[in-house]
Amino acid sequence: MKLLLDTHIWVWSVAEPARLAPGVAAALEDPSNELWLSPISTWELFVLVDRGRLVLDIEPARWVRRVLRQAPFREAPLTHEVAMRSPSIDLRHRDPADRFLAATAAVHGLTLVTADARLFHSTQYAVLPNR
Repeated sequence: MKLLLDTHIWVWSVAEPARLAPGVAAALEDPSNELWLSPISTWELFVLVDRGRLVLDIEPARWVRRVLRQAPFREAPLTHEVAMRSPSIDLRHRDPADRFLAATAAVHGLTLVTADARLFHSTQYAVLPNR
């Protein structure tokens, strides 16, 4: 399975793995699964740190570089097709990061791993819910 990690799932997998549901933790540890990360999650991490909603033990750029060196993440391409698909994703909220992550999953055939219930029920992309 090709798993696209939502930003919070990515952070939790590194800093707070106990927050992952057993099924999600098992899926992330399964070597037959591919773990994908969008540059949107890196951008969102910087936004969360800037707003004080996320505190890291080191400067954000160093944290990201360290995590990307240590983990087998593939970079999910942020393409024109993803940008063009994002407005048509069937979300009831307007969070741009969620729209881009959902569109990335849809365009690239990835399963979005998320704890955000607002992203669970789409028919436009596959979801592995953290619950």
